[in-house]
This record gives sequence, C-alpha cells and structure tokens, in this order.
Amino acid sequence: MRLILIRHGQTSSNIGHLLDTAPPGPPLTGLGHQQAGDLVSTLSGEQITGIYVSDLVRTHQTAAPLAGHLDLPVVERGGLREIQAGNEEMARYDPAAASPADHHRYFHCLKAWVGGDLTARIPGGETGHEFLERFDAVVAELQAHHECAAAVSHGAALRVWCRHRCTNLGPHFLREAPMDNGQVNIVQGSENRWRAVLWGDHPVPQ
Repeated sequence: MRLILIRHGQTSSNIGHLLDTAPPGPPLTGLGHQQAGDLVSTLSGEQITGIYVSDLVRTHQTAAPLAGHLDLPVVERGGLREIQAGNEEMARYDPAAASPADHHRYFHCLKAWVGGDLTARIPGGETGHEFLERFDAVVAELQAHHECAAAVSHGAALRVWCRHRCTNLGPHFLREAPMDNGQVNIVQGSENRWRAVLWGDHPVPQ
C-alpha cells in the first residue's frame, strides 16, 4: 500500500506555539488554506482512492480542496487525532529553546516514545502504546480498502507513528527532520512494516 501522510495546514495555535490537541480545535489561517489548496497540484500524480482525517476542524479543512478535486468523501476517524496534551492542553511552548523537552512534560513523553519507551504517559493523556493502537487501527482500515490513500493528521502523531512503523526512520531523523504545516510524507508497505519514501523536501534514509 502507498500511504500519503499529510500534516494539516497552519492554524492560529501554530503561530502562537500552543499545545492545542482537543477537538474541535481552531480553523486554518489564510496560509493554512493556501497550503491545503497546494495539495491538489502536489498530489496530482497519485492514484488516491480514499481520504481520511482526524476529528479536528483543521484536518477537515486541509483535506477539503483535495477531496473536492478528486470527488471523494472525507472520512473522519478519531484515531488520527493529535497526541493528547492532557493536563498541558493550550500550554505555550518556546520553539527557540535548545530543548523543548526541558519545558513541558508533553515533550518529555514524546522524546521518550521516539526513544522507544512507549510506557511513558502524558499527564492527563495517553501512553505511547495507547496512541499507536488507535492510529494503527485507522491504518489497518485504510489497508483493507485502498491501495493508495491519504490521511491528514498532526505533527507529533505522524512523527511518533513513523518512528515506530517505518523501518528506515530512526529517532535522530525524527527529532531533526522538519514537519511543516501542509507537509506531505509518503510511506509504502503493509501491516506494521513500512518504509518512508518521501518526507517533505528532506532526504529520506535508505
């Protein structure tokens, strides 16, 4: 299967550096809508037969231009939702800090998950095992019905899932590689063995 993983377009919470993970979430900004529209041309060569999104507004709005162009329905699945911030919902973080993990327990847990410790629980949120279980369930559904499908999800969710399911993406790559709003990443494979073949404009390890 060819699975196209898209991070949603920009929102006001991205601009304000807020841990905004609860539904329904903010809508896209003007730039976010532009990023959504750009997906039509970016993915023009793909044979997409399914488009799935999370239950947050920003993923629906990101998928809308592509779905309209392809005349496909948008399928909502809560399993694609962002990793829950729990007690730190709407906390502000500093992207310029040397290590964001020094400032928020949320980032401490994500760092642990990327490093392989899936037992760590975000206070008021979920463990890495719980996150992967819900995300994997949606991927399994996509596999059962499509040879090529797009899933619009969220930055942390996509990083962690790819870290644990893509055989060519290690923890260093996932910590350093960009995950911009509207970024397209493509993985190929089946079940829980995948290889990343595209990560935005960043070279993918072989």
